[in-house]
Amino acid sequence: MENSLSSRNEDYLRAIYNIIERKGYAKIKDISRELGVHPSSATEMMKKLANRGLIIYEKFSGVTLTYQGEDIAKAIFKRHETFAKLLKMILVPGDIAEKDAHVLEHGLHPRTILQLTRFLVFISEECEGPLCAGMAMKDWRELFESYCEWEDSQIK
Repeated sequence: MENSLSSRNEDYLRAIYNIIERKGYAKIKDISRELGVHPSSATEMMKKLANRGLIIYEKFSGVTLTYQGEDIAKAIFKRHETFAKLLKMILVPGDIAEKDAHVLEHGLHPRTILQLTRFLVFISEECEGPLCAGMAMKDWRELFESYCEWEDSQIK
């Protein structure tokens, strides 16, 4: 099911998930504000997502995710967080990393996403142990920062 969703559908599911995580509930005005769309556009999308069995939408009560909708929303959220973390790790400024993570979360093959996720876990968690001979992520980051500074100095 997840693969058949448009990037717009995914954006709405992630927004609903984020809002519910923050507030405990989501209403049309919250969703439209989060996504920068008109409430009428959010309402139309809620009807489409409800027809697909991903949300429960009751006109004046708000929006909740079904089990299937929540599973998909969590996967989308995790993808976004993975890309944002990876981009920040390679020293992309936070605001740019968030915007670019949004682009990446929709445009990459699932296998690429899996491998990037594995790489991120490996360098941020596994390399803390004996696998990387004591070279902590902090050391990698400092070396990478120095390398980036040197590269930048070569451009000028």
